[in-house]
Amino acid sequence: MRIMRIAVAGATGNIGALTVAALERAGHEVVRISRSLGVDLVTGDGLDDALAGVEAVVDAINCTATDPAEAVAYFGAATRNLLAAEERAGVRHHVLLSIAGIHRLEGNAHYAGKREQERLVAAGPVPWTIVPAAQFHDFAATVAGWTERDGVAEVPPLLVQPVAPADVADVLAGIATGGPQGHHPDVVGPEPQDLVDMARRTHEARGRTVKLVPTWSALFGPEAAGNVLLPGEGAHIAPTTFDEWLAEQRQGR
Repeated sequence: MRIMRIAVAGATGNIGALTVAALERAGHEVVRISRSLGVDLVTGDGLDDALAGVEAVVDAINCTATDPAEAVAYFGAATRNLLAAEERAGVRHHVLLSIAGIHRLEGNAHYAGKREQERLVAAGPVPWTIVPAAQFHDFAATVAGWTERDGVAEVPPLLVQPVAPADVADVLAGIATGGPQGHHPDVVGPEPQDLVDMARRTHEARGRTVKLVPTWSALFGPEAAGNVLLPGEGAHIAPTTFDEWLAEQRQGR
């Protein structure tokens, strides 16, 4: 195996940190890119130095903006700066973590930002792979946490095929060490789940009591019903089940 110098943008986030760990386990040299580590993707500060000698970049950045225009502006600025710096540095492979189903669902701010990222990467100067992943196993509890008030939380009744973050990181690390693939199949877990049931079981595993109210909202409206967020044909099925992840939650109590 050839040792590579690979940069991970968003290296201090959930998926970014797991991807760093996966690459380092395989013996690669990893450059961590994060604002907290002195590299600002929105301004470009520190990017050229960080990418010196880098062969591939994994982009796992995140954004908490709730307004579509803000999300598009953030992801757009960060992606333009990153791609331009990669071109200057001679980077040969840009790997973008995206989200399965975002082209079938309008109105979600985060998805609008990710679509802009995909557009820029596909039209950009650096050979690329776009990796759409399903919602993570902790997504249901996260959504419930956004709306929880006085022990009551509203959760949209989505159908998803959730995936373990560590499994996604392993896929990203493997892709980064190979050649560009263009659009990668959706990366999903072994089985579909209902988001409301996922939230109930997650709270139960963590020893919490929360009354869940299934309802559509501004975040996910009725247009997200049915199979909109389920994987397309030929999906990459990751191994970790939701039940296995729940067992870890119980052990961590």
